[in-house]
Amino acid sequence: MPESLPRRMALGLIAVGGAVAGLARAAGAAVPTPPQTAGPFYPPPADRPGDTDWDLVKVAGKVREAGGEVMHLSGRVLDRDGRALEGVLMEIWQCDANGRYLHQGDQQRDARDPYFQGYGAVRTDAAGHYRFRTIRPVPYPGRAPHIHARLVRPDGSELITQIYLEGHPLNQRDFIFRRLGKAAQRAASITPVRLGDGDLEAVFDVVV
Repeated sequence: MPESLPRRMALGLIAVGGAVAGLARAAGAAVPTPPQTAGPFYPPPADRPGDTDWDLVKVAGKVREAGGEVMHLSGRVLDRDGRALEGVLMEIWQCDANGRYLHQGDQQRDARDPYFQGYGAVRTDAAGHYRFRTIRPVPYPGRAPHIHARLVRPDGSELITQIYLEGHPLNQRDFIFRRLGKAAQRAASITPVRLGDGDLEAVFDVVV
């Protein structure tokens, strides 16, 4: 620091710098992923296919892959202090490209895409990472495109939430999304979708 700078000014700059750093840390604090309803179409075990792995686009034993735009969904599961959580069970489920769920309660289940798995489950690795190969979610009457997720920690605590697409025009008309009154909660529930190496990619970190 230049010797000509008065000591009082120097101390003031240090204090301001510390305050700015504190604000930056606060601004960067992880916002917990808000809980949301599981909805009526969480697939019970009896409805699930024998294949429930990370790849929802390809069902074991089927020749064809699912219709729709392939999207790779990945991210990390973290606690509120930013630490990675290993061994968390993460389940996702969503409708197919026809807007149909893997659930006997879907009244038009005969129109389901039989090549879409509809449900998948993985456990996070040592760095808290997870990944799924699925399709870009599509809207259906009354709902914006979304993916349901359920996370169960090794201690048994769980979070059920929904993942929305950033900037989709139907988000603001979705009655469940609108229940997230705070802007920070809404921001913590959306993911940008980008074109990756031939397929779409979405990165969504979950904070529990």
